[in-house]
Amino acid sequence: MKNFESRVDELRKKFEGALAGVNDDRALEDLRNEFLSRKRGHLTLFFDDLKALTPEERPVAGKLVNELKIQVQEALTTRQGKLATRVVTPDKADLTLPGEKLPWGAPHPLMLFQEEIENIFLAMGFSIAEGPEIETDYYNFEALNFPPHHPARDSWDTLYLGDDLLLRTHTSPMQIRVMEKFKPPIRIIIPGKVYRREAIDPTHLPMFCQVEGLLVDEGVTLAHLKGTLEHFLKTLLGDKIEIRFRPSFFPFTEPSAEVDISCILCRGKDPACPICGGTGWKELLGAGMVDPQVLKNVNIDPERYSGWAFGLGIERTAMFRYQIADMRIFYENDLRFTRQFSLK
Repeated sequence: MKNFESRVDELRKKFEGALAGVNDDRALEDLRNEFLSRKRGHLTLFFDDLKALTPEERPVAGKLVNELKIQVQEALTTRQGKLATRVVTPDKADLTLPGEKLPWGAPHPLMLFQEEIENIFLAMGFSIAEGPEIETDYYNFEALNFPPHHPARDSWDTLYLGDDLLLRTHTSPMQIRVMEKFKPPIRIIIPGKVYRREAIDPTHLPMFCQVEGLLVDEGVTLAHLKGTLEHFLKTLLGDKIEIRFRPSFFPFTEPSAEVDISCILCRGKDPACPICGGTGWKELLGAGMVDPQVLKNVNIDPERYSGWAFGLGIERTAMFRYQIADMRIFYENDLRFTRQFSLK
């Protein structure tokens, strides 16, 4: 028993000596583990040694170890408090030096550009709709007039999560969800992320942002679509741009069109223009009148109602407006780039 008491006393002295040399949180935590660790701590091992004592000796020895444990715990807590409240003295740091200025945070340039788009349509009486990025095949394709095995599906490079689930390839599924829930008149835009199996290059990424517009009402014509897009694009990109419609094909609109705008860099006067290649035009978005079959799929009478829709890539439009050559720069988190768009 005397041997046990001397060992406890030696451990107490060892702890007090080690504690005197602790000057930071890391050293304090190491000391705590050394003595109180549940597997190899000195005090833990002492409790195991109690088994070797006689039944008469164990209560006295156990009391000694418990007293030491309480002393160690209280001493560690006291030292932790002193470390937390210590003051840095001038011999360790020059308190006359100016402090470091933390830069203000700001929205990402793509979010700022998306807000501009949203505000233009909100001013025209549209609402904003948002939906899931994981979609079913029905909402992403079938309800939008893409039957199974339709060749038009191939151009979407879809990322499937299972037999029926996929990462949405466009924000169009929300057109169906909104028309299922609400009846005309409907005026919405749908911003959000979309996903496609794209090879990464300056103008393609497997994840990018889109905004779609949908209007369904009585007497809606292609003239309404053209007038709305002209107002939107000139408000967003400037009054001097010209707009043209070219015939195209989309399964969910008929007739369909690609919408081009005049090159804001060379106006068609530079054959080597990096934006338009000297053509004077740049394709910007797709649009068209909502196919009657799509309206039937959501129980809206195509004999009474008609509508139009469009889809716009946010990154590519921002690239055009700010004359940025590589889409990837939006996602590289380079503060030298993103701070240029800060409102501060």
